[in-house]
Formats: sequence, structure tokens, C-alpha cells
Amino acid sequence: MRHGWMRAVALTVGLVVTLGPSAAPPVAGQTGPGWVSLFDGKAIGPEWDRVGETNWRVEEGAIVADKRTSQTPAHLVSKAKYKDFELYVEFWASDDANSGIFLRCQDPARITDRSCYEVNIFDQRKDPTYGTGGIVHFAEVQPMPKAGGKWNTYEITAKGRLITVVLNGQKTVELHNGLFVEGPITLQHGEGVIKFRKVAIRPL
Repeated sequence: MRHGWMRAVALTVGLVVTLGPSAAPPVAGQTGPGWVSLFDGKAIGPEWDRVGETNWRVEEGAIVADKRTSQTPAHLVSKAKYKDFELYVEFWASDDANSGIFLRCQDPARITDRSCYEVNIFDQRKDPTYGTGGIVHFAEVQPMPKAGGKWNTYEITAKGRLITVVLNGQKTVELHNGLFVEGPITLQHGEGVIKFRKVAIRPL
């Protein structure tokens, strides 16, 4: 009887080990039907236009920028316009980085946080209510999470008037607003170091 009990404990322990972290489901947005990759890990492709000037380049499978030369922030702007979608982005930001992901931009030649929804990456913003995890001018984040010095994931869903932002698996803001209906997305470099390792979108 004792041997049978020990075997049961061993099987239970083995089951726990098997179902540990390695068995966790993959992060949403990395694979699956309907997803389109906007960066292949090798080059900044023809899917993007450039607005403003910085030293965009590809290093170790990531889009990198760390030396802006234009007066205003620089952007990679998608040539395609998107209305309803899920967007998945992996990014690394220095502690002093000022960056963001802009959605439904109205003028692809003039990108601002007044003509797009800007999902912010800005740990040192003076007003942290619209810092990292927030949507500038539209959705405050409280408390503001920090993204500096590590790899992070943004999962952003835009469907009609509803925009939801999830940073590293945690929802930071939910916005109900119909000001901007459709437009390109952008990746911004303002200050510091920013890296984008994966950018994928799934139209809804």
C-alpha cells in the first residue's frame, strides 16, 4: 500500500513538472490565421514610409533607432490603412526613451498625437497619466507601468469605437472614442533608444 502511495505522489509531481511554464500557451498575436507580419527581422521593408529623420536600422533581428536628427520625432508609417485590427508589437526601450505606437493616423505625412491615437512608450513623461501604457490625450493610465530596460509586448485591439491596450499581459487602458476611424499605424522614435523586434497585425 505504501509503495502504491509513493507511486501516486511521483506521478503527481511528474504531472506538475510537465504542466509547468514550458506548457504555457504562446502569447497571442505571434502566430495564427489572419496575422500579417510587418517586419521580417531582416530589413525595413516596403510596407513602411519614413517621416522625420533618425537612424532607423536593423540589428540582431530588431528595428533600432537611437539618434534622431529631425526637429520633430521620426516615424515609420505603414503604407496600408487599418480600421479594425489586432496589433502585436515586441519592443525594448531605454529608461529615457520617448516612443510610441500611433493608430488610425489621419495624415500620413504629418504624424501627431492630435491626429492619431498614440499608445505611449515614455517612462519619464512629466505627466505620467499619459505615459507608458496610456493613450495620449484620450486614456489615462494609473498607476503607470515601466517599460525601460527590458523587452515588452503590446497587444492593441481596435474595433469600432473601442480600443484596448494590453502591456505585458496586463490591460492598461480601454478607450471608447470614435474620433479617428481608419488610417495607418506608425512606430515612433523621439528620444533615447527604441527597438522593435516583432510587428504583426490581424485585420478584423
